[in-house]
Amino acid sequence: MKKIYTFLALATIATASWAGGLLHNTNQSIAWQRMMARGATNEIDGVFTNPAGTAFLDHEGWTLSLNIQSASQKRDVLATFPLFPTEDHTKLYKGTASAPVIPSLYAAYKRGKWAYSAFFGFTGGGGKCSFTNGLPVFDAGIMAGIYSQTAALAQNPALQPLIAADPRVAGLLPLTADKYEINSAMKGRQYIYGFQLGAAYQFNQHWSAFAGFRLNYFDGNYNGFVKVQPKPEVLQTVQQVATAYPALAPTLSGMVNENGEMANIALDCNQTGWGITPILGVNYKTGPLTLAAKYEFKTNLNIENDTKELLAEPAAFESALDSYKDGVNTPNDLPSVLYVAAGYEIIPDKLRAAVEYHYYDDKHAEMAGDKQKALRHGTHEVLAGLEWDINKMFTISGGFQNTDYGLSDGYQTHTAFSCDSYSLGFGGAINVTEKIRINLGYFWTTYKDYTKNMPAEEGGYMGISSSLPGKDVYSRTNKVFGIGIDYKF
Repeated sequence: MKKIYTFLALATIATASWAGGLLHNTNQSIAWQRMMARGATNEIDGVFTNPAGTAFLDHEGWTLSLNIQSASQKRDVLATFPLFPTEDHTKLYKGTASAPVIPSLYAAYKRGKWAYSAFFGFTGGGGKCSFTNGLPVFDAGIMAGIYSQTAALAQNPALQPLIAADPRVAGLLPLTADKYEINSAMKGRQYIYGFQLGAAYQFNQHWSAFAGFRLNYFDGNYNGFVKVQPKPEVLQTVQQVATAYPALAPTLSGMVNENGEMANIALDCNQTGWGITPILGVNYKTGPLTLAAKYEFKTNLNIENDTKELLAEPAAFESALDSYKDGVNTPNDLPSVLYVAAGYEIIPDKLRAAVEYHYYDDKHAEMAGDKQKALRHGTHEVLAGLEWDINKMFTISGGFQNTDYGLSDGYQTHTAFSCDSYSLGFGGAINVTEKIRINLGYFWTTYKDYTKNMPAEEGGYMGISSSLPGKDVYSRTNKVFGIGIDYKF
């Protein structure tokens, strides 16, 4: 039973992300949305994607950029478990994640060979996620636990005469899932606010370099409940049997409390923490070619609980929620990241192309429960994009990103699963004046479903019971729209 309760506790984590590695968001500008491969840009959004390139900004003085994105995502689990009282023992659990407003702000001041820059945005986490009908690990864990306990009672030699003599007793043992109702829901919120400062210096007409840091502040909340109640007719039978056979009353009261509940779990936990990311960058520019690289060091980030509610009935559930007790710290490191990119002007001042590669060293970033050790490798991303200036006023662009996370069965859980994917983006820009540009962008992500088979010989469904195999199919969708404005003065 302890293993079952542990899985229930782990299911209180809910996250979402839109683009980038497992713990990073790279879609920080509308210019990225509409082209994606922005690692070799020398424009204002390079403050994030190519900070060394800000030394080559074409405007002396201040340049500002405000970007607003709106994202929606679905995170579904199609679960198959022998105790589910549904057709084919399969049930769909739907999760929705949304972030209606995702702002990011860029500022750069260029004077001579120096460029000073600042950035603010949501660099990790991903907004809010909710599972209004709970999660399969809730249902499967509780069903298995109840069935195991009541099946053991049914095999108790001391009860055999009663079971044979009274159909009411026989009908209670074992308790199958059609005899009670599970009410559960959970929602989570995770944001990592990033505030970046740094400076770039242009050594000559070809080379520039950047040094800076990003302050990351984690803000999260996990709120959920699980209530298990016998159906009215079953509760009535329990009360009748307890009255008819006083010797069984203590056993039955252990199954159903005085409020008519078999289990009652509730959690409301806030989490906060912070860490600093050192950042280095280099940019090389010659004629139509730009080469750039950026390295972000690993960020040690521990998050601390501020728990408003933690209820566990029966008491056996309480130890499973230890990691969410007030004051407990959990590791949530941000991995080191290497970005390398190349940009080329195919037609000067007209048509540009770029390619890019990202590597996220996820296996060396400490996560809760050491989940990082289950990954096959760190995250690999490949990006490509095109941008065409139709005329002095209008620009259009499109881009592609492919993400390979190095996933494994041991990494995937119901609330923290990922799926390899590719993204497509497109959009445009309008040069309203020489100083004002409007950016519009849209991108969507196509995910590859991940199937996790859990046969009995490998511990069964979620490790709940070796006699109960199962299967999960994880799927996701993602759509993001954005608008932004760049201003030079």
